Amino acid sequence: MKPTLILLIGCLLPGVLPAQQDIPLLRPEEQAAADAQADAFNAALAPILSTAAKSTVRVWSGKRRLAYGTVVADGRQVLTKLSEMARADRDLVVEAGDGQARAAQVTGIYQDEDLALLTIEGEPLPAVQWAEDTPKLGSFLTATQPGGKPAAFGVVSVLQRTLRETDKAFLGVLGDPSFAGPGVKVLEVTPNSGAADADLQAGDVIEAVNQRPLSGVLELRNALTGLEPGAKVKVAVNRDGRKLALEVVLKNRPDARQPSGARIQAMRQMGTAVSRVKSSFSDVIQTDMRPNPDQIGGPVVDLQGRVVGITMARADRTRSFVMPSAAVVKLLSAKPTDPALAKAEPAPPQLGPGGRRQGLSPDRVRRHGDDSRRLMEQVQEQLEELRELEAMGR
Repeated sequence: MKPTLILLIGCLLPGVLPAQQDIPLLRPEEQAAADAQADAFNAALAPILSTAAKSTVRVWSGKRRLAYGTVVADGRQVLTKLSEMARADRDLVVEAGDGQARAAQVTGIYQDEDLALLTIEGEPLPAVQWAEDTPKLGSFLTATQPGGKPAAFGVVSVLQRTLRETDKAFLGVLGDPSFAGPGVKVLEVTPNSGAADADLQAGDVIEAVNQRPLSGVLELRNALTGLEPGAKVKVAVNRDGRKLALEVVLKNRPDARQPSGARIQAMRQMGTAVSRVKSSFSDVIQTDMRPNPDQIGGPVVDLQGRVVGITMARADRTRSFVMPSAAVVKLLSAKPTDPALAKAEPAPPQLGPGGRRQGLSPDRVRRHGDDSRRLMEQVQEQLEELRELEAMGR
């Protein structure tokens, strides 16, 4: 295999620099050629990264690199990944591209977005200049390193969206997995949901949403994609042979812990190191960049060198998330939470004899039932997604 072809293959694997590709059976002269061309590729990106790199820092705890950070405000504050700061076992130190180290401490947090605000000692650093435009689908993006090299690169694969389940539109039905279709047979209706308000009933078959025919639960979810809570949808229902046209006002999805989806996650991750917190962000762009978890938090630039956001998480082997600049600016305009007042993780339930939970009131039992029902719905959606993934792999 020719070195140029090897380099091309490396470049076609988004988010990983060609020199980082582990190519088996590569002869020394081919490796040298690939490395040289990788250096040339990085050098070609250097001019568009030079300005943003001055506002990019590494955050250390002793000899452990925790994350990258973005210099904001007056140059004495750094925005970085909150959950990675939890790995610190020593005082925090911020390292700029010039190699100088500055002591730092967490002085504010945005817990819902998993971001921390550090205050650094010493001379201020160049603060980042945010771009106003939001990248379009397919736009080329590069995450910066403090020294001016790319940390990762790739393209925008999904436009701005929320990853918070409670921000998503919710119909309020649990589909029957044994129903062969077409349509979605309602197994259960969530109380106080839009479906319940519209008198959807167990046993109904939802044939279409907004005149879009349904083939299953996954198609139902896709039909609701892009809609927000409060939106009205036309639902075509077959109830024991009677055709009904119902109007449903969508509500917010209830809060529930996400099921593990172990097999799907294993297929997506495949040995890739991912961020500790990689979901529930309110406003992100999805990309196929592949930064390491300890490279999250730094600026992301477009081909003009404009800072269009910051890296938020490495989600799996094919996905990472970027918060666009406008969302970061809006976040920074709000007062951060004092770290001392941050919400603590809830204590595990106390178990009584035989491993039973103590103090379960009827209300708590009912809430657990509601949570279980929502989890069943999400598991069902993931099973549909798994079938789709397996079909694509055949």
